[in-house]
Amino acid sequence: MNLSIVDLAPVRDGESATEAYEHTTELARVAEELGYERFWVAEHHGLADSIASTTPEVLIAHLAAKTDDIRVGSGTVLLNHYSPFKVAETFASLDGLAPGRVDLGLGRATGMPEVDRALGTERRKRNPDQDHREKVEAATSHLYDGFEAGHPYADIQLPRSADDVPEVWVLGSSPSSAEIAGELGLRYCFAAFIRPRLAERAFETYRNSFDPSAFGAGPDEPRGMLAVNAACAETDEEAARLRATAEASYERMQRGVVGSLPPVEEAIDELGGVPEPTPSPLPDGEWPRSISGSPETLSDLFEQLTDRVGVDDVIVQNLIADHEDVIRSHELLAEAAELTVAR
Repeated sequence: MNLSIVDLAPVRDGESATEAYEHTTELARVAEELGYERFWVAEHHGLADSIASTTPEVLIAHLAAKTDDIRVGSGTVLLNHYSPFKVAETFASLDGLAPGRVDLGLGRATGMPEVDRALGTERRKRNPDQDHREKVEAATSHLYDGFEAGHPYADIQLPRSADDVPEVWVLGSSPSSAEIAGELGLRYCFAAFIRPRLAERAFETYRNSFDPSAFGAGPDEPRGMLAVNAACAETDEEAARLRATAEASYERMQRGVVGSLPPVEEAIDELGGVPEPTPSPLPDGEWPRSISGSPETLSDLFEQLTDRVGVDDVIVQNLIADHEDVIRSHELLAEAAELTVAR
């Protein structure tokens, strides 16, 4: 199993964005040392008091300069806010700076109406799925020379390191995003911490619609990755305590409070107690938004979840309140998966 990390650059109580970026950089370095495959950074807007990862392309450039060979990328660029050409040009330039190491994860989301307006985003689309597909196809066409001769964009050149790079992934949490990835012959990552119960249907849709000839630069066969929220500690009970922050954050989101990262004790108080450890094996059909456990338990859980959807890659997000606990969680996961640096 290949393990990767996606990070939000969380701003913890009393910290600034500067400290959040320092923590993200430290985590990327640790991930490289431990043998993680990729390190992605997310895109969120209007939540600067809790999430500093607003511009993944800026963070990616910094992280690439601070690491040696781990893949770095976006999880995700919210393509509904931007010109596909500008996104392609930006990530081609990043690839020129870090040859063969850059991933372009493409997704979409609408946030607060005032933020969307500030970004110049049109919230009302007659067919949002078709609009997103066209934007993903356009960005990929710019990167992979996919425009036919005579197309107005066919002769536009990008400053990249080589052909067929960077690596393009479609990220999503629904069968519609899976279908886009499959029809365009691209890699697909499903966010199981958003709509976990759709995971199996999404990957089935992806495989059924996969067309490797769409660009000729993607994988020859379907290539999927499962994104999970997971907290790891020495024991199942301690890991469940760490998971309390994620569970409280999800409950706050349901009340309209987005992006907060309450300390463990505060989270436990809000939840009315420590969450129960995640059972292993999981009951048939159960897909929790967040999981926790000892290295052995999480290794078993990862195997169960990836077997359900038929992938070998997991990218881990966690909503753990303390930065040192974040580092330790990823160290324990790496030990459990017996990661080795073989780049």
